[in-house]
Amino acid sequence: MPLQAVESKRLYRQIADQVRGLIAAGEFPLGARLPPERDLATQLGVSRPSVREALIALEVAGLVEVRMGSGIYVTSLDTAPRAEVEEAALGPFDIIRARALIEAELAALAAREPTPALLKKLRAALRSMQSDIAQRVMPIRGDREFHLALAEASGNAALLRVVTELFDERNNPLFEQLGRHFENARSWRQAVAEHRAVVQAVAAGDVAGARAAMRSHLGNSHDRFAAAWTDAAPPRKSA
Repeated sequence: MPLQAVESKRLYRQIADQVRGLIAAGEFPLGARLPPERDLATQLGVSRPSVREALIALEVAGLVEVRMGSGIYVTSLDTAPRAEVEEAALGPFDIIRARALIEAELAALAAREPTPALLKKLRAALRSMQSDIAQRVMPIRGDREFHLALAEASGNAALLRVVTELFDERNNPLFEQLGRHFENARSWRQAVAEHRAVVQAVAAGDVAGARAAMRSHLGNSHDRFAAAWTDAAPPRKSA
């Protein structure tokens, strides 16, 4: 049963459906290791991040297991779609790319009039993140406060709603599973340093610098999730 090139609409689901079909047809029996991401991406004519989203979706569904440093293995032959995956309409990489487009401009807008109140919120969010990291807790709360403060500073309720909804997609099962594999104290310390660069540019009234810093931060976030599979012990998620 050969793999077929897929269209761009809801790409990760199309990829997951093809791999699910191969498992159902017996191409990959229980315990078998799937081809590497790069090979699947080449055969399907898609990017590796899209393949990764599909594999994460299959892992959430209980069909495969990602073993860091080893590969992806078939753990179940029950290929029926699972509601928790079907309801996760947005892929993590699409979310991050959308945020980069919107939030880079929001950072630039904030740098035009960096109010003391905004800078106070941003610096408090950084302190919250650092405190959580020190306690080996994922600093999602401070991260959320940081990005929403910049959106709120625009004075545009529609943009604030969009940024809030996109950020809160971190709670969808695909994004959470991706985070379990790739988020750790080191990656979060890097994120804090990137946030700090945004604050510095905003405080200096550097419009272009703030835009570039936010774009760089979210681009780096994308790349951290797209990096090669490696062993990592993620911190506990905050309540």
